[in-house]
Amino acid sequence: MKSITTRNTLRVIILIVVASVVIGPLLAAFFGGFKGNSELRTNPLWLPDSWDAGNYIGILMDGNFWRYLGNSFFISLMTVFLTLVVGAAAAYVFSQIRFFGAKMILSYLLLGLMFPFAAAILPLFIKVRDLGLLDTYWAVILPQTAFGLSLAILLFKAFFDQLPKELFEAAYVDGCSYLRFFWSFTLPLSTPILATVGVFVFVQSWNNFLLPLVVLNDRSIYTWPLGMMQFQGEYLTQWNMILAFVTLTIIPAVIFFLAAQKYIVAGLTGGSVKG
Repeated sequence: MKSITTRNTLRVIILIVVASVVIGPLLAAFFGGFKGNSELRTNPLWLPDSWDAGNYIGILMDGNFWRYLGNSFFISLMTVFLTLVVGAAAAYVFSQIRFFGAKMILSYLLLGLMFPFAAAILPLFIKVRDLGLLDTYWAVILPQTAFGLSLAILLFKAFFDQLPKELFEAAYVDGCSYLRFFWSFTLPLSTPILATVGVFVFVQSWNNFLLPLVVLNDRSIYTWPLGMMQFQGEYLTQWNMILAFVTLTIIPAVIFFLAAQKYIVAGLTGGSVKG
């Protein structure tokens, strides 16, 4: 009994430490938005001496903030949609259909997990330029979708492999085609993994800075990470405004994650145990 109590106490302590490491920077950014630049230099981490909400109000009243937020929403949601549709369809093929070279093609697609995004930024810029997509939403959406497919296919296939084979056999006997089975049976049963992949792709797209920086020059289609640069000048950086801006822009991603967290756990564990 004593060993169990000790083990639980250690577990709680470890969880508190891990939670502090994660939540600490978020709280520091939140508090920093209420401070001035001078106070940030002397008191960067603790509560502000006086709570001045002017930074937050100024950002919320700025039309550019909502434009950047809308651009990020559109790009992220389109990336999620394309990744889910293409990734689920490709994983379904590898899971349900046997054909020559399937394992080789799947292994080739999964190599994308080992390929760093930054290493491809120059050839990616050249290809986007040649396609005439610079300064468009698709210059960000399509590359993000392509780089997100490896993880999406891996997770989808692991989940689809656990679906009962008898279900497809019964549907096939009744004359159900592969495509109809995919839309009518597989996708409705795959809500957990759809939410899991969707959250991963959304958060990655929402926080992407390098790709929009390279392919977007038109300020009207800037995403929020690029919009944050308006507070950085040649001689002065408004760190208090940057922290307030970051705090406001990560709220949608946090809400999206909290709303889908139960599906994330179910999706990640759905393909781990053979049913």
